[in-house]
Amino acid sequence: MSMKQGVMYGGLAGAVWGMVFLGPALLSDFPPLLLSCGRFLLYGLVSLLMALPLARGLLRKLVWADVPVLLRLALSGNIIYFVLLAAAIQRVGIAPTSLIIGVLPLTITLLGRNEADAPPLRQLVWPLLAILAGILCINLEALFNVEARSLPLFDQLFGLGCALLALACWSWFATDNACSMKRQQRFNSNEWSLLIGLATGLLAGLIWLGALALDLDVVQPQVAAERWHSFWVINAVLAVVASWLGYVFWNASARRLPLTLSGQMVVFETFFALVYGFIYLQRLPNLLELLAIVLLLGGVCASVWRHSQAPQVAPGSAQALS
Repeated sequence: MSMKQGVMYGGLAGAVWGMVFLGPALLSDFPPLLLSCGRFLLYGLVSLLMALPLARGLLRKLVWADVPVLLRLALSGNIIYFVLLAAAIQRVGIAPTSLIIGVLPLTITLLGRNEADAPPLRQLVWPLLAILAGILCINLEALFNVEARSLPLFDQLFGLGCALLALACWSWFATDNACSMKRQQRFNSNEWSLLIGLATGLLAGLIWLGALALDLDVVQPQVAAERWHSFWVINAVLAVVASWLGYVFWNASARRLPLTLSGQMVVFETFFALVYGFIYLQRLPNLLELLAIVLLLGGVCASVWRHSQAPQVAPGSAQALS
C-alpha cells in the first residue's frame, strides 16, 4: 500500500510540475533571478499562511540542526535551480531544456543505487532505457526545429550549460531531501514542505532586497505596467500550485518510496507537460509522441514492478500525508 501511495503522490507532483516550464517562456522579458525571487517570495507567503495554524507544533519540534538543512534545500531545489532553468529556457527554449532536465529519473536513480531498499541496478537497466527513449522521442522533433532558430553560439552554449547545472542541482536536491526526510521523523510530509517553503520565501526576499540595495539591473527590468501584472499572476499560480502543492505531493512520495524509484516519478512532469501542450494546441499526439508516452509509462511501470520484488522499507519509516 505504501508503494502504491508513493507512486500516486509522485504522479500528482508531476501533474502540477508540468506547468513550470511555461513560466519563463511567458515572462521572457523578466530576468531569471527576478522570476525566481518573485515565484518563491509568493511561495514563502503561501507557506506562512498554511503554517500559521500549525505554528506552535512546528516550533516545538524544530531544532537548530534543521535550519541549515532547510536553507540548503531551499537554495538547491528552489531558488538556484529555477534561476538556472529560467536562464536555459530563455536562451535555448523549452524543448532542449526539458530534454536535459528529463534525464532526472536516470541521475536520481544512479545517486540512490546504494540504498538498502533498492534493487540491483542491473534489474533497472531496461526500465531506465525505456524512460530515456521516451524522453528522446518527446523532444526529437523539437530539437531539430531549434536548429532553424538564429541563436548566437554563446547563447546556445550558455543555455545548455545552465540546463546541465540545473539538472545537477535538482538531482542533488532530490537525493538530499529524501535522505533528510527519512533521517528525521518529527515532521510529516506537509510540515516539511511548509518549512522548506518558509526558508525559500525568506531567502528569496533577502536576495531581492539585496539586489535592490545594490541597484542591480537583474531586479529592475524596463517593462510596461501590465507586464508586472502578468508577472505576479503567473508567479502566484506557480507559487500555489507548482511550488506548495507540488512539494506536498513530492515529499509524500519521497517518504514512501526508495530513492531509485522516487527519482523516476519525475518522469510524470514530462508526461503531463506533454498533455498540457496537446490541450493548449487542441490536437492529438502524433505517432512519435504516442510512442514516447508508451515508453515513459511502460518504463515507470516496469520499474515499480522491479521495486515490488525488492525488500520493502521497514514499517514506520513512512508517515501519512496530512
